[in-house]
Amino acid sequence: MADLSSEFLGIKSPNPFWLASAPPTDKAYNVNRAFEAGWGGAVWKTLGEDPHVVNVNGPRYAANYGNDRRVIGFNNIELITDRPLDVNLKEMRQIKRDWPDRALVASVMLAMEEKVWARLIPMIEDTGIDAFELNFGCPHGMSERGMGAAVGQVPEYIQMATEWARKYASVPVIVKLTPNVTNILPPARAAKAAGADAVSLINTINSIMRVDYDSLTMYPSTDGMGSHGGYCGPGAKPIALHMIAEIARTPDTADIPISGIGGITDWRDAVDHLALGAHNVQVCTAVMVYGFKIIDDLLDGLSNFLDEKGMTRVSDLVGKAVPSVTDWQYLNLNHIEKASINQHLCISCGRCHVVCEDVSHQAITHSVAGKRHFEVLDEACVGCNLCVSICPVEGCITMQPLTGGVDPRTGKPVSNEKADWTMHPANPLRER
Repeated sequence: MADLSSEFLGIKSPNPFWLASAPPTDKAYNVNRAFEAGWGGAVWKTLGEDPHVVNVNGPRYAANYGNDRRVIGFNNIELITDRPLDVNLKEMRQIKRDWPDRALVASVMLAMEEKVWARLIPMIEDTGIDAFELNFGCPHGMSERGMGAAVGQVPEYIQMATEWARKYASVPVIVKLTPNVTNILPPARAAKAAGADAVSLINTINSIMRVDYDSLTMYPSTDGMGSHGGYCGPGAKPIALHMIAEIARTPDTADIPISGIGGITDWRDAVDHLALGAHNVQVCTAVMVYGFKIIDDLLDGLSNFLDEKGMTRVSDLVGKAVPSVTDWQYLNLNHIEKASINQHLCISCGRCHVVCEDVSHQAITHSVAGKRHFEVLDEACVGCNLCVSICPVEGCITMQPLTGGVDPRTGKPVSNEKADWTMHPANPLRER
């Protein structure tokens, strides 16, 4: 079996699955339960010393549901820890003493004054933590006080605060980046320039979930008023993967180790993060929905996947997909694929025909010889993948590369390398 042990910034843990800084890591009771279940590490809920951190005594969370009421996104307006700093430090010290083989990272959010960092960083490090994670990403509550995303959106502030942390810390410093920016590279470059040992991303995304359909007020609300919160969970994963891959594939940031965060619910999500450049992963929303025991499926799934690929350790997977990520202008416009429907799997629901007929290229039949039948018309199909995306039966519709035979558009023999695609309707460079 593959070795799932992890080493990130010299921090060893039995597996690459850490709990992200959030309610599940708010106190020793939670973290103890997590480590007993098998989690490899935990990032303690963000510490600070703002005496005015008071959470609402009402709804802090809201969910975005799929049609089966499966949670596909979470929104929260919870602040950093509202527990006394000395209580947190005492519990962190005890956790590290009881679980020396697990990673324990302190998330911190401090005022933009060097004297504050000079005083608190050594105090927190004295608990025996393995690293700091600087929370420059929280988009609500604390950002209105000049912290969180208010720092993470300004590269100069990131660099300044990271330099303070590096100056007073002797353990690794991880910078947690906000996705609430137009380009993730300037913040990552600022963290690197300041001496950060790694970055973690993404933090939550600015969001409002919905309205209350009876009162027509924002939902959730406190005494009739609501505020934007941070969005996370499966719905946020594509954004996280994009930003991780951008850092991992850009030459001047590619050497920064990455802790991947965003929408990790099963082992496939972890594979996505690792293959696109993350060195380990952090999980939050999934344990808030399903509990700590999901670690069993995460470990079994990742282990089986690595075995199937002939990989002996997690590091063999890290970054494997990064070379396949490029900019649009470098895609091969001579490559041709067509949709193909497996008639043995088709349940004749007709969804592929409806969407192709209404919004795409009218490339799927709905009847043959008067009978209900769905089949791709090669001469009309442009290989857009829409039918594959909406088909309810996995594997029923697949994309097949045109590697031989005759191109129905030109009547000429083709291959993916030499296909004449200059006049194809989907080619934006075709003659007009």
